[in-house]
Amino acid sequence: MAPSITVTELPSPKAILLETIAAEIEEFASQAGWDRPPSLYALVPTRVLAADPSAASILSPGQELVASEIDEDAITPIAQEELPEEPLDEVLAQIGWPPEVVGCALSQEIVMVPPSAESELQQLSPAEAVDHPERREARLVVAVLRDGRSAAMLRLRGSEGTDDDLLTGPDLAPNLVAALRETLAD
Repeated sequence: MAPSITVTELPSPKAILLETIAAEIEEFASQAGWDRPPSLYALVPTRVLAADPSAASILSPGQELVASEIDEDAITPIAQEELPEEPLDEVLAQIGWPPEVVGCALSQEIVMVPPSAESELQQLSPAEAVDHPERREARLVVAVLRDGRSAAMLRLRGSEGTDDDLLTGPDLAPNLVAALRETLAD
């Protein structure tokens, strides 16, 4: 009898690209440390930026960028101005992007509690939920493209002396994915 072979479907290169962009944004956000406000990013084709001399000089200081030599799928995240201190859903509902923006991403710190504590949360105020003894703080990065693809990355904040854990997957924050997709609607 021949051994059975399990075929694993690998993610498409474009899916990997979006996860790479989310990872790049998370790394950028982590450089500023924890306890930061949410940050929004426009995702723009790198070729579009290379065609603009002022943007090209920022992308590649001291080197000339040739748009035709840049991978057609390459995307560059561009940090936007700081978001207003209003409820995030209301802020996102007011955002629209020009056609040259192919997607957007958001980095946001969140508080998570285990499923066993969720029933308690319905009876707690938001302030009480944030102070829950089983809470975990995390940084969530969600990236979406106009074509509907999304990627999400969650970095759990480690306690003193421990490393942060990193989780990835497109279904980590479906509500945020939907809200970001709405900002891209025509």
